[in-house]
Amino acid sequence: MSDCLIKTIKSEGYFGMYRGAAVNLTLVTPEKAIKLAANDFFRQHLSKDGQKLTLLREMLAGCGAGTCQVIITTPMEMLKIQLQDAGRIEAQRKLMSQAAVGAPGGPVELRSHTAMQLTRELLRSQGIAGLYKGLGATLLRDVPFSIIYFPLFANLNSLGGRGADGPAPFYVSFASGCIAGSTAAVAVNPVDVIKTRIQTMTRGSQEDTYSGVTDCIRKILRQEGPSAFLKGAYCRALVIAPLFGIAQVVYFLGMGEFLLSFLPQQNN
Repeated sequence: MSDCLIKTIKSEGYFGMYRGAAVNLTLVTPEKAIKLAANDFFRQHLSKDGQKLTLLREMLAGCGAGTCQVIITTPMEMLKIQLQDAGRIEAQRKLMSQAAVGAPGGPVELRSHTAMQLTRELLRSQGIAGLYKGLGATLLRDVPFSIIYFPLFANLNSLGGRGADGPAPFYVSFASGCIAGSTAAVAVNPVDVIKTRIQTMTRGSQEDTYSGVTDCIRKILRQEGPSAFLKGAYCRALVIAPLFGIAQVVYFLGMGEFLLSFLPQQNN
């Protein structure tokens, strides 16, 4: 991770670390809203007379939440990966341009894409299906993630509750979200590697292309070995832990309800 950090800053500058940030800012909010609200919806409908859910029912609620969120997650991940990978592609083009100086045709023209430009290109060339490339791999990642995360969070959070019915303090919700998020992130990291490889559109001349999940698994195992499926697990855990810790604190503090209270109320 440190090697990647140093090389990215060296070749792209500090703001190269923020490629794809606009996509995250735009789509991560509805994604988390769908995930958390869907989990609560399914938990409510799976509970019997308000009693504590069994572990199996908690897992089913998480499964439903993970399935619902891919509506937003798949295009978000698709665009984010292309934008974050743009630095590597531009560096390759820069080397080609330098090599082409003095050659017939001159240097190679360098181009950078914005999220809107990339979205328009995908829609024009592949239609709406272009934004949902890797949907199967995203489902294979997000559904198991939610199956692990939500039951683990609920049980950890309940350990810090104030009495039988009292909610847990915000710091307990934060810690529970961090622990559950990092645990689930590491557990599904192999599928995240597969999803990223499938969704990467621009490849070097020596890089493999993949026809699907099975083909991707087979080629990674043959060329890189099983350890390749854990690449980025540490970095992903560092990102996911505070992300879900903060999301759960905001959710359990009722920030959404507080903001909605300022909207004009309709009289029935």
